[in-house]
Amino acid sequence: MERIIEEIREDLNRRIAVAADRLADRTLTEDPAYAALLGRPELRERIHLTLNQAVEGLVRGARGLPAELDDARATGALRAGQGVPLASVRRTYRSGGRLLWQSLTEAVAAHDRAELPRLLPGAVALWDVLDQMADAASEAYLRVEAERGERDRELRAALLDTLLEGGVPPAEATAAAVRLGLPERGRFAVIVLAAAGPGAAGLPAGADGADDGPRVLWRVRADGETGLAELGHHPLESLRGLLGPLAVRAGVSPVVAAPAELTGARRLAALALRTAPAAAGPGTALLDERLPAALVAADPELAARLLRVVLGPVLALPPEDGRVLLDTLGTWLACRGSTTYAAQRLYCHRNTVSNRLRRLEQLTGRALSDPAHVVELALAHAAVRQRPATPPATAAAAAAAGPTPAGTARRSPRPPG
Repeated sequence: MERIIEEIREDLNRRIAVAADRLADRTLTEDPAYAALLGRPELRERIHLTLNQAVEGLVRGARGLPAELDDARATGALRAGQGVPLASVRRTYRSGGRLLWQSLTEAVAAHDRAELPRLLPGAVALWDVLDQMADAASEAYLRVEAERGERDRELRAALLDTLLEGGVPPAEATAAAVRLGLPERGRFAVIVLAAAGPGAAGLPAGADGADDGPRVLWRVRADGETGLAELGHHPLESLRGLLGPLAVRAGVSPVVAAPAELTGARRLAALALRTAPAAAGPGTALLDERLPAALVAADPELAARLLRVVLGPVLALPPEDGRVLLDTLGTWLACRGSTTYAAQRLYCHRNTVSNRLRRLEQLTGRALSDPAHVVELALAHAAVRQRPATPPATAAAAAAAGPTPAGTARRSPRPPG
């Protein structure tokens, strides 16, 4: 094979030059990616180099040497940087292989047709060299893509931090939003997932740009995920449908209109999450639906004081007695002050509910007929729900049946009357 190539070298070089011209023209005509991203001179030069390298690979193979693949790797890296699809790159290698074999056989036939049978074993060797070159180009391409993807992820994370962490002028926040593909004005909200939530792999599929819902850009951290939602025309409540399959606790901010407002929105989303304690299970807490509880969550020291002042005597009861009264209060609040409905949810007689509520009034010194006292009891009950941990003495009882969250209807066994 080496002897044949050396004998036809001059003619083969001319034919390879013509093949490079033909393939460059065909590629620019048939492949929109190349046509949009490259000029003919650069494409033709690179094709010509590749064809020559394939011939040299044949010669080296005949000598028992491996093919030189540095130029193929350079081509793959170059095309990745230019944004040419990998499929287009590999297709050009295949087309170049066919043209090179045609040029080789024509050159041999023109030199000595009797040599053609001796050329046939070279077909396998030629395609082996071309496969090695295409694989080397692909590996380099994918490596550049991976590095660029990592840089893009780091850049996006930094831009999201700019918007969500704050401390930058409004103009800089707007610029960061634009670089993320967000509008300068729109309808945005922030989502904060609990730290126990899933990693990036568990985030909603298509969350970065689904056509049938809000677009959400996720910032993944070890202590939880934060999402920046571009709502567009979708209502804020649509985020519940997006987050539902995750089965995690999430807090959602109110809607804001400008990127510079997202830092505050993130704080409000985190506050919304704090109104949904772990004991309540998975769910999405919209801040505007939980404003009283958010007031309690916003100042833990004051909430603890409210809890002691308003419900201290109840919390001082034996665990089961205190749980029953708190459960009854929460259910009564959820039923909008209806003793009858509360009794139905608690599976007991309405007189039992009334008796428990009277005892609660006696212990706390608050009357459920007084709206101001009801507000205090409701806020104190919210503080009970938001306690980060259950005291050891009441852990077993709380695990068996914690207080019914205000605003929910939890069916439970009939408590003692």
